[in-house]
Amino acid sequence: MQMGPIRGNKRKIKLEIENGLASESSEEPSIDWWHEFSRKISGLVSPSKGVDQFETFFKVSRKTFNYICSLVNEPMMTKATNFSFLNGQFLSLNDQVALALRRLSSGDSLHGVANFFGTNHSTVSQVTWRFVEAIEERGLHHLQWPSTEHEISQIKSKFENVRGLPNCCGAIDTTHIMMLLSATDRTSDVWLDRKDNHSMMLQVIVDPDMRFRDVVTGWPGKMDDASVLQKSNFYHLSEKGERLNGKKLKLSEGTNVQEYIVGDSGFPLLPWLITPYQGQTRDLPETKSEFNKRHFATRLVAQMALARLKDVWRVIQGVMWRPDKNRLPRVILACCILHNIVIDMEDDVFDDDLPLTSRQHDLGYHHEVCDVADKNASIARDKLALYLSGRLLS
Repeated sequence: MQMGPIRGNKRKIKLEIENGLASESSEEPSIDWWHEFSRKISGLVSPSKGVDQFETFFKVSRKTFNYICSLVNEPMMTKATNFSFLNGQFLSLNDQVALALRRLSSGDSLHGVANFFGTNHSTVSQVTWRFVEAIEERGLHHLQWPSTEHEISQIKSKFENVRGLPNCCGAIDTTHIMMLLSATDRTSDVWLDRKDNHSMMLQVIVDPDMRFRDVVTGWPGKMDDASVLQKSNFYHLSEKGERLNGKKLKLSEGTNVQEYIVGDSGFPLLPWLITPYQGQTRDLPETKSEFNKRHFATRLVAQMALARLKDVWRVIQGVMWRPDKNRLPRVILACCILHNIVIDMEDDVFDDDLPLTSRQHDLGYHHEVCDVADKNASIARDKLALYLSGRLLS
């Protein structure tokens, strides 16, 4: 994961990803705790329905909630600060995780969450930030590029099963995190994007299961997709041949295709980043038109992942009121990690009540067209289009 500079400077904050995926399992959180917690919160749920509505309230299953508690327990509880409700009772670890998850998933204001929980807004702010730090410290192994040949082979197979694109390792997309800045900040155009909104960019590379495999955030929304990509560590690794450098696939005698990711026309066409053919479908030759259809269906998973991210972790949906731009990239990262944890824990909380038919995660923004096209990549795309149409001679 990588975060761009904040406040317009050129400093980059890079976080190294740990190898390996968490395998810890955990017991379900205490029903007694949930009943007691429900009674503390006026108007939340009735005790008889508390357990049934747990998933709706926290946006994670009870199993995942308890795993998250175990993940952040040490960094959250070793510090001396004691947080409390207005009645003076101290917040337990479960209470703090519950408060932070509610803040991140509801998108309610600090005062709104505080009033609902029976505490004060400074407690909500401090607990949420401590939770964000803890998730970043202990949860980064949930957000990593595939580290084994077996894992990358599974990803390629799943992508190929979508619409036939072979040797594809990911789909890339971007979205804007909207901000309502203070009067002082609004005098600077650093964060002013092409739609005259103040925003921060989030770029993700997604696998077929909607899991984020690479995240870049912190760059101003005025930057286009190609510029954000070129600032990323993923770009530099790929250009140096240190990423997407696995087995090449033989399409025909003398024709191979290397590992690649797919992105829309806002990205440059590169040997390791395949974009669609430009132009209206009706005006393209059949092979190119068919390729674009397959390409679109394959990269759709990135749009769906970003739509789900914003639907579930609503603190980054809509317009954020005067966010701390130094902290916002880490809040975004925490939401991405939580998104992955839900997938890794095989949560089925949203299978029925979060339809993915809507892919609109960036309303009002239309991707610009990048004219950068590597010659060898263009030839490889043509060969790939012919291969998919069955017209590439062996």
